[in-house]
Order: sequence, then structure tokens, then C-alpha cells
Amino acid sequence: MSLGPNPVFRKAIVPWYESKRICWGLLVFMILVMLFGAAGVYVAAVNPVFHPHMWVPGLLIVMALVVIVSTIRQLLSFYID
Repeated sequence: MSLGPNPVFRKAIVPWYESKRICWGLLVFMILVMLFGAAGVYVAAVNPVFHPHMWVPGLLIVMALVVIVSTIRQLLSFYID
């Protein structure tokens, strides 16, 4: 016996990583990561020994900003639709 097509009234299952709560939590976490990277840039700027390694916290800040921008875009799509 073959099954009929899916009924129209079924709701699509939203993956856990696309929920509003997860996006807000990720946004808060990435802001904390950015602050941690800023502290690393400050420490590397103050101590001359760490000047060559200032790119590590700088890269951390840039990657956190990329995630923040994509998460804000996702949240905007939730609230616009």
C-alpha cells in the first residue's frame, strides 16, 4: 500500500539552530567573544612582546562580527516575514 502525498496542513519542522531563542543566545555569546577579543587586543597593544600576535584576537573579533551580522540578518528575516 502506497502512502498518499503529504497533507497541506502539516507545518515544517524548524531546525533548532534557526529558532529565535538560539539566535538571541548566539548574539549575546558573540558579543562576549568580541569583548574577549578586544581585551586580547588591549593586552597585545600594551605589552611589546605580544605585538606580533595581535592578529589572533583581531581575527577573533572579525569572525565574531561575521557571525553577529549573519545572526542579525536571520533575526530580521524572522520578524519581517
